Amino acid sequence: MGRFDGKVVVVTGAARGQGEAEARLFAAEGAKVVLGDVLDADGEAVAASIGDSARYVHLDVSTEEGWDSAMDVVRSFGGGGLDVLVNNAAILRPAAIEDTSLADYMSVIGVNQIGCFLGMRAAMPLMRDSGGGSIVNISSIDGIGSKNGLISYTASKFAIRGMTKTAAMEWGRFGIRVNSLHPGGVNTVMGNPIMAKELETIPYQQQAIQRIGYPDEIAAAVAFLASDEASYVTGTELVVDGGWMAGRLEPGLPGSAAQTQGYGYNA
Repeated sequence: MGRFDGKVVVVTGAARGQGEAEARLFAAEGAKVVLGDVLDADGEAVAASIGDSARYVHLDVSTEEGWDSAMDVVRSFGGGGLDVLVNNAAILRPAAIEDTSLADYMSVIGVNQIGCFLGMRAAMPLMRDSGGGSIVNISSIDGIGSKNGLISYTASKFAIRGMTKTAAMEWGRFGIRVNSLHPGGVNTVMGNPIMAKELETIPYQQQAIQRIGYPDEIAAAVAFLASDEASYVTGTELVVDGGWMAGRLEPGLPGSAAQTQGYGYNA
């Protein structure tokens, strides 16, 4: 405990799910946390439940005005400095390429990709003046590979992966580390929209850890990248996916549960 005592942290998309878990963990570890989102009622409630170490700000990450307002809150609440930024906000609009309108495509790019760019650009001067900091950009396994139906989401998440490397190269001399985190499936409104229990296991039977990930597990990985424990880590990707990207378990081959237990995929 106390890894972030005296630190000031901004988490976007913090009104629920993965962002909420990240904000709560930073606060529990001693940080002052600014929670940004467009879900104002939810965001205010989360901040209030955390207590005096949290503030909520309405933040449309796709706009420069939103980031200006967020940085004003950081200056007033955090005393002018900023130590950690987690670019967590994201949206998903799955559709086949031929069924994807330009407006829908750009809405995803605006939040996921432009939001990340604007957030890094807004945070950098405060971090530089504070003597350094850590930026964690939430990408996805779909920023390394892809799936059908995810043209806009995949494009945005690949872009985050690349922008992370550029920022790491440019800002290392200021003591600012920049890394991307690549979750697999996570049990949130995005990863399990209907919160069905069976969707926590059934789609994951061919990966090494045969279940969905949980927000607290992603938050723990974010905290590692943001902390001094990762002081020599920058410009890289941390995959947190239960082994999805490692390969697929084949039921008929040695070493699979199906091969030894005599049935299809594990339930």
